[in-house]
Amino acid sequence: MPQEPVRGEARTGLLRRVIEWWALAGGVILLAIALMTTWSAFSGWVFGKPLAGDFELTEIFVAVAVFAFLPYCQLTDANVTADLFTARAGPRTLAGFGLLAGLLALGIAVLLSWRTWAGLIDYRKYVETTTILKIPIWTAYVPALASLALLVLACLVSLRESWRALRRG
Repeated sequence: MPQEPVRGEARTGLLRRVIEWWALAGGVILLAIALMTTWSAFSGWVFGKPLAGDFELTEIFVAVAVFAFLPYCQLTDANVTADLFTARAGPRTLAGFGLLAGLLALGIAVLLSWRTWAGLIDYRKYVETTTILKIPIWTAYVPALASLALLVLACLVSLRESWRALRRG
C-alpha cells in the first residue's frame, strides 16, 4: 500500500511545480522577445519601419525572464559550481558544501529581494517611464519580486535537503 506524502513533502512538490512553470514562463518570454526582434528587423528591412521601442521591451522582458530562471536554477542545483574542488569529496562533505552554498544563496536572495522592493517603491513614487513607449519602469519589478520570493523558497528547500543529506551522512 503506497504511503501518503508527508505534509511538508506535498508542499515542496507543489512549490517545485510552481517554480518549473515560472521558469517555463520565462522561456516563453524569451521566445516572444526573439519573435518580436525578428519581426522588428524584418519590418525595418522590408517596410523601412521597425517596431517602435522594441529595444525597451527587450530590455524589460529579458530582465524578467532572467529573474524567472533563478528559482529553478537553485532548486535543481543548476547554478555554477566548482566541481574541480569537490570531485573526490564524499557525500557528507558535499552535503556540507551544499548547506553552506544554500545559506549563501539564501542571504543573497533576501538581500536582492529587499533592494528590489526598495527599487519598486522608488520607481512607483517617482513614476519614471521608458522613453519611447512610456512604460512605467516599476512594472518590471513586480515579476522580479515574485521570482525573488520563489528564489527564497527554493533556497529554503535546498537548505532542508542539504541538511537532511548531511544528517544521513
